[in-house]
Amino acid sequence: MHRIAALLGILALALFAIAADFPKGADDNWHHWRGPNADGSAPKADPPTKWDANTNIAWKAELPGKGSATPVVWGDRVFVLTAIKTDRIAKPEELPKPDPKFKVSTEPPSNFYKFVVLCFDRTSGKKLWEKVAAEMVPHEGIHESHSYAAGSPTTDGKLLFASFGSFGTYCYDFDGNLKWSRTDLGRLNTRLGWGEAVTPVVSGDSLLLNFDQEADSRLLCLDTSSGKTKWEAKRDEKTTWATPLVVDHGGKMQVVMNGTTRVRSYDLATGDLVWQCAGMTVNPIPSPVRLGDSVISVSGYRGAAAISIPLSAKGDLGEKGKVNWRYASGTPYVPSPVLVGESLYFTQTNDSLLTILNAKTGKVVLDKERLPQVRSFYASPITAAGRVYFVDRSGITIVVKSGESLDVLSVNKLDDPIDASPVAVGKQLFLRSTKYLYCIEGK
Repeated sequence: MHRIAALLGILALALFAIAADFPKGADDNWHHWRGPNADGSAPKADPPTKWDANTNIAWKAELPGKGSATPVVWGDRVFVLTAIKTDRIAKPEELPKPDPKFKVSTEPPSNFYKFVVLCFDRTSGKKLWEKVAAEMVPHEGIHESHSYAAGSPTTDGKLLFASFGSFGTYCYDFDGNLKWSRTDLGRLNTRLGWGEAVTPVVSGDSLLLNFDQEADSRLLCLDTSSGKTKWEAKRDEKTTWATPLVVDHGGKMQVVMNGTTRVRSYDLATGDLVWQCAGMTVNPIPSPVRLGDSVISVSGYRGAAAISIPLSAKGDLGEKGKVNWRYASGTPYVPSPVLVGESLYFTQTNDSLLTILNAKTGKVVLDKERLPQVRSFYASPITAAGRVYFVDRSGITIVVKSGESLDVLSVNKLDDPIDASPVAVGKQLFLRSTKYLYCIEGK
């Protein structure tokens, strides 16, 4: 009992420190693609554990176009992004000119695309509004498993922020009125033309955008009310698809960014570098998570790396500097890890091999144990009510009981591929598939 009480105390302090940066009421909603604590946890949610196409589906709404952006939920509204290929073919003078400096393995389209923001009623699934943020011809193609709407929106509880990267960043009120837009931030040239995934992060009156690419990478900070640039930090990085993590440590707000060259922390107020640490693999996609006074960053493409870095760090730690721990096996490529108390859950590359580490010590609790009936993940796992939800790319969700062994509670199948991460709010679970937005709720 003493150990449990101590653990709860540690968690309460950690969550308090994190929640201080987030909108009031975030715990009751899902304002960020990784949830109210930016680590995949839903502290007040208790979603269903069983469903299929005919069971516990409260509603499903058809989605136009294609996208893998995770929905966000606030109050009675659900927001989701998509990109719709139109029949309008660009004239030769309308086609974007490719930049010969960059090697690409994809073919840019000649069709115009509509970049769309959708809002649904959380109770009924009725579409409340649909706004076309932009209609443009993309300058590069996408990986076969990617889309032109992969970055998720976010909200501060009053305004909705959506970024389509090269195709603009937009701010709407909850009724769909455009408050401001930034279409002058320049285009991104991603690795091999695989495509973009810019997920904005809101903290107070600051909106952060990761513009990592093959040249001229930068972290941008905009004013939430006007969209004006507060600062930008140049980054010695190639393309990443990771989302910034904002944390409060010692009264100073830090912005932690994953990266191949370095995991870096920036001062939210100025954009100045606070610390940096080497050790990631190339193509970082997973977003960092926080536990207490440390932040954990992972990557898993052509290698494996997990590092727990003290937020009190200063300067360049390199590959030999003092960190809490390093681990180099079974880490994820696309999915981000999830924190369940002091346990860090992640799957190997995009496969179904589950590892659990003690997030304080880096010690192995469960080593690469295979999850049954699932094969491949792009979606990041979430945790709610003592359970962890893993969503397979084929549409299968496996629910496991949190703990030191693999205890499968259910395997739930939808015949509908899913790459977006799940969302848990109250008694509901939201899944965004290639065709539909599902609201799953027990009766």
